[in-house]
Amino acid sequence: MITHTYATTVTWTGNRGTGTSGYRAYDRAHEVTAGGVPPILGSSDPAFRGDPSRWNPEQLLLAALSQCHMLSYLHACAVAGVVVTSYTDQAQGSMTQTPDGGGHFTEVVLHPRVEVTSPGMADAAGKLHEEAHRTCFIANSVNFPVRHEPVVTVAG
Repeated sequence: MITHTYATTVTWTGNRGTGTSGYRAYDRAHEVTAGGVPPILGSSDPAFRGDPSRWNPEQLLLAALSQCHMLSYLHACAVAGVVVTSYTDQAQGSMTQTPDGGGHFTEVVLHPRVEVTSPGMADAAGKLHEEAHRTCFIANSVNFPVRHEPVVTVAG
């Protein structure tokens, strides 16, 4: 087994001068950084007094699942000889808030739209989403269902 270690830093930038002296006294603004990459400007969801112009953790989780599936899928296609020329995913996630103020994701559905170069590759291209799901590190790390509803088209 190989273990990979990752590190990020989250820095709160929303102190208006009185810290968290009250629920409405502070911004939810923060920066997510990691060595060698530009910062991600974050906040909470607007439903929780966040800035809608910044990424929120729920969007970032959804994006991580979508990215991981895509990268696993492209690898599986390359190994199987399926030539992908285009890939877009419009992922959707559902989160349920609990009465105590907490909550959890209940499901994510990925909607990958894939284009391949040959009609003979279309069937394999569709089936390789299952392999990508099995090998996606992020999907294997969450406790809610991650489904995919792919559409495969042929270039030209």
